[in-house]
Amino acid sequence: MSRVAVVMAGCGAMDGTEIHEATLTLLYLDELGAEYQCYAPDKPQHHIIDHAKGEELAGERNCLVEAARIARGEILPLSELVASDYDALVFPGGFGAAKNLCDFAFKGAGCTVDSDVESVILDFHNSGKAMAFICIAPVIAAKVFGDDGKKVKLTIGSDAATAEAVEKMGAQHVIAQVDEAVVDEEYRVVSTPAYMLGPTIKHVGKGIRKAMEETVRLAGQQESLKS
Repeated sequence: MSRVAVVMAGCGAMDGTEIHEATLTLLYLDELGAEYQCYAPDKPQHHIIDHAKGEELAGERNCLVEAARIARGEILPLSELVASDYDALVFPGGFGAAKNLCDFAFKGAGCTVDSDVESVILDFHNSGKAMAFICIAPVIAAKVFGDDGKKVKLTIGSDAATAEAVEKMGAQHVIAQVDEAVVDEEYRVVSTPAYMLGPTIKHVGKGIRKAMEETVRLAGQQESLKS
């Protein structure tokens, strides 16, 4: 049975983890027979957004505390995540991925990735483990792997400006539909557009299901090497 770490970044599409994407990820991993454990950085969110009005609110919220709402309290600090304990790593989307796990939402291709996030991704990569990035989260992979010259293959859907930024960071962007998943077999990276395209949870679910199927497939290959 594959063990999968799922990294969140708060709670809510505008300032944290997209709830539909996270829930569908956990649902499909469970249906596919994988065990999962949720993680999040134990740090403040960049800011808080009133999701009813789309306006910024005063105050401070913690990424881990907020993500615990989605994980039903079963969540651990990202600093405790080690690749050797798992077969795969998944990042659901939501603007938290581009605001809290990196600062792509503000700096585009010139962004930086949270040090713990980058460390975890490189740990899984160097261990040959599968990774999946959903919605806007692939920009994190583009930035982390952008300097190695091999051009990791991934998708954020078809948004021209975001695709241009992904390629500027050194990745190869592949145009994909919402019900598709792109797999880079060499990097063992899976991506799907989800709410970068929408339009509804039904459509988003098809792509996330495919992405989780591919992630579990790649994780199974890694498990076979260990046996």
